[in-house]
Amino acid sequence: MTGLLLTLLLAALDQTIVGTSEPRIIASLNGFDRYPWVTTAYLLTSTIAVPIFAKLSDIYGRKWFFLTGNILFVTASAFCGGAGEFRWLPGDGMSQLIVFRGIQGLGAGIAMGLLFTIIGDIFPPAQRAKYQGLFASIFGLASIFGPTLGGWITDQFSWRWVFFVNLPVGIVAAAAILVEFPYFRPHGVRRKIDWRGALSLTCCLVPLLLALTWVTDYGWGSERVVSLLAVAAVMLVAFLFAEMRAVEPVIPLSLYRNQIISVATIAVFLMGISMFGVIIYIPLFMQGVLGVTATRSGSLLTPLMLGFVVASIASGNIVGRTGRYRIVVLVGVSLIATGIFLLAAMDQNTAQWQVIRNMIIAGLGMGSVMPIYTLAVQNVAPPDKMGAATASIQFFRSIGGTVGVATYGSILLRKYHASFAQNVPPGTPPRVLALLNNPLQMRQAALGSTGLRPGDLLLVRQLLGNVRQALFQGLHQIFVIGSMLMVVAVIVNFFLKEVPLRKKHHAQVAAEV
Repeated sequence: MTGLLLTLLLAALDQTIVGTSEPRIIASLNGFDRYPWVTTAYLLTSTIAVPIFAKLSDIYGRKWFFLTGNILFVTASAFCGGAGEFRWLPGDGMSQLIVFRGIQGLGAGIAMGLLFTIIGDIFPPAQRAKYQGLFASIFGLASIFGPTLGGWITDQFSWRWVFFVNLPVGIVAAAAILVEFPYFRPHGVRRKIDWRGALSLTCCLVPLLLALTWVTDYGWGSERVVSLLAVAAVMLVAFLFAEMRAVEPVIPLSLYRNQIISVATIAVFLMGISMFGVIIYIPLFMQGVLGVTATRSGSLLTPLMLGFVVASIASGNIVGRTGRYRIVVLVGVSLIATGIFLLAAMDQNTAQWQVIRNMIIAGLGMGSVMPIYTLAVQNVAPPDKMGAATASIQFFRSIGGTVGVATYGSILLRKYHASFAQNVPPGTPPRVLALLNNPLQMRQAALGSTGLRPGDLLLVRQLLGNVRQALFQGLHQIFVIGSMLMVVAVIVNFFLKEVPLRKKHHAQVAAEV
């Protein structure tokens, strides 16, 4: 449990701690033109690794894959911290960092893809609920402390220590797993790797994630995005064709004949689009519409994550005691829908305490349902497909979040530009409009910017009222779409059947029969 908790903490922190130090990293390595790839490389490899290595663990056992993921993550962290100092490696510091972040994402994807499956191996479903609630709460804690910790480490030491800090914790986690974790070699499975499925899935996900990453910059109609989406669609067909014929498919399509698994998968995909896409833009609403400082807007996210942590632990214990999960899921998704609906009702005059209230409601709902879907799926999944079934929940939640962020980003910019253009005074110099073309830059423009003429700053400040209104229009549309998707998610969850949680493992039940 120590090894599992520490591994999860490392992977969860890494998703939040690095973002705070990115401006310092970019300045140090002179890589502004490539800074999105620091995140994109990690996202690509971690997303691809989850289903592939989860399936491999179903065939060959979990211990050595999980340990390999841990070691890869820790080793890559050391290289990320030293990026630019390795003169014997090709490329400049930024190129090295991007490559090492990709390797780090691969390790994190392997570990995260197996972690909740391992909990399923150790505990029967009735006991599993409280532990999965505990582990899910780690994500919330990492989101609370990660950005602050990343800023403190960067200021007090160096951005390199944001990566080096993973080493001692990761070594302890790897040692605990190596010494204490038992190696269960699966029996009764055909050890044949689905190479075609793994290759076609990779060739589908890479262009899909790249297209979704670039859509905000280039638009849905750009040749780059359209061609990548076309390639992804063709490879998706190839992947489905390969899976129907594979002896041990990466993602067994037969799993989705089970109504609980299919409903849970659709639900987490919809919630990924709705929740994670919306949450990304709450700080922008507080900064751009309400005029809250960046530091203050970051701290205002804390109530949402605290609600997530409390609800994760509480729902896990409730389900563990009662053995019933359907009512918890319905209450949870209803809370999320209510919270996002209240976010959609906000305007320029919304008080900060109302934003906090709305986020607490959404956070309580998120924490209630996140560990439960995995539990419900594991409760009905065949033992030899436990890893693939568990990974499918994480996989589709991640894809949903990526789709949500990309879609909402394009909606925001389109609505922002259309609304802002309607109120621009005639004769406004292009150099001034360029500063306000991106809503993320408006605070810097208001404070002054190099290249501005003496009269431009006054004009910029006059235009900020238009910027605020245009930004509100775009964000309001995002929140409305998110609330509508959550209504659909609530309806989908009414079809979630309830199978009472087993108090024993499959093997124990079979032995008694």
